[in-house]
Amino acid sequence: MTAGKLRVVIAGTGMIAELHRRAAVLSGAVVIGVLGSRPERSHEVAERWGVEHAFGDLVEVIAARPDVVHICTPNSFHFAYALELLDAGIHVVCEKPLGLTAAESMEMDAKAAACGLVATVPFVYRFHPMVREIRERRLAGELGEIALIHGSYLQDWMLAPNVGSWRVDPIAGGASRAFADIGSHWCDLVEWVSGERFSAVSSAVSILYPERPSESATAFTGGGSGELGVVTTEDIALAQFRTESGVLASVTVSQVSAGRKNRLWFELDGTRQSAVFDQENPESAWMGAQIQSSTIVRDPSVNRPEARRLSSLPAGHPQGYAHCFEAFVDDTYAAVRGDVRDGLPTFADGARAARIVEAVLGSARDAAWKVIA
Repeated sequence: MTAGKLRVVIAGTGMIAELHRRAAVLSGAVVIGVLGSRPERSHEVAERWGVEHAFGDLVEVIAARPDVVHICTPNSFHFAYALELLDAGIHVVCEKPLGLTAAESMEMDAKAAACGLVATVPFVYRFHPMVREIRERRLAGELGEIALIHGSYLQDWMLAPNVGSWRVDPIAGGASRAFADIGSHWCDLVEWVSGERFSAVSSAVSILYPERPSESATAFTGGGSGELGVVTTEDIALAQFRTESGVLASVTVSQVSAGRKNRLWFELDGTRQSAVFDQENPESAWMGAQIQSSTIVRDPSVNRPEARRLSSLPAGHPQGYAHCFEAFVDDTYAAVRGDVRDGLPTFADGARAARIVEAVLGSARDAAWKVIA
């Protein structure tokens, strides 16, 4: 470490890589370098970020002996990069989905466990203070028994037919797009907050446009170029779940819902109270009751302990997605130093998400309920 600070490398140069870099710096780490898709890209971003090393390949990264590497590349690189880094004794933060398949993801989890290293996945919505508030109220019994879970995760960045992205290509992104990319977030969050685990799924998927441009544009910006290619990854997914305790759950996932930029929404209906969280309005949560419902707000002077811990700003000063990323990275680095905090999502959670995604695709393909392994 440099003067007690963790030495970090970012593998990837896109929007998500920028968020990882920012969170690493704010968490007190030293970003020593970047690995891009090609050497010129590494040099370009290293200069922009003001970091020392522009790495040409993963061999150079490992030779620099960083403490942690953040893998923010297209999905097809995750498996090989993570295994090589873990073998080299380097802690890993890897974007989801972990691997292109559930088998790859489980192997990555097993490798991390065998190496005894910290390996985390940025399911960062766990780090909204109001999410923690709902979870602590559920753990305290205020919701009663969970009777029903429902919600959605909606975006519109793939709505135009001329939008292309590497995520559309199953070789680069995997067999699932919308559900693996954002449905996995919803499932992880809801299972973690509710304490219910999905055991079986019945699902359907659809593709809005059968063809899209073959060349990528920057994510969430629209546009694309090149010849049209056949689309095999879904734009929309509907999934109905049954949990291990028999609770029913449902989610609508879409990347083509006009006007919805990043609307992750869930409702937990309990026998005493219901709870609602909307990621686009993260400073409050709705608590439903048969006699009188209420809206609770983020206020570290009155919120539950975990919500207070993650409130980095006073009440009335809105926190959002970037603050979640910062808290996730901060908790990851704390784990590297030996202090494991509640709710840190690990490769085990990433492998769990991959198994759910695989079951969703299998159910849609066979038009049948599928058991989640």
